[in-house]
Amino acid sequence: MTQKRKQYSKQFKFKVALEAAKGVKTTNQIASEYGLHPNQVSDWKKQLLAEGPELFNRRASREQREQAAQEAELYEQIGRLKMELEWLKKKATQFS
Repeated sequence: MTQKRKQYSKQFKFKVALEAAKGVKTTNQIASEYGLHPNQVSDWKKQLLAEGPELFNRRASREQREQAAQEAELYEQIGRLKMELEWLKKKATQFS
């Protein structure tokens, strides 16, 4: 019979990785305490340390999203105005 893989929540992973990053206990102690493999604890710790600085970069990413949305809106407006101009040019040639 096959065994299903365990899936852990983000909060649990963060808790374990933070505890490992603190360095109070060894990786093996943390792994045995939570019933995990030491490699898994090490992986989560590496991921936390690698992606940690991105947590404080949310403000910049929000500004980038807002700027991208504004750019998309402006490009849409440019496209509409360009179509109207072409239509007006076509109609103006009919009257001259």
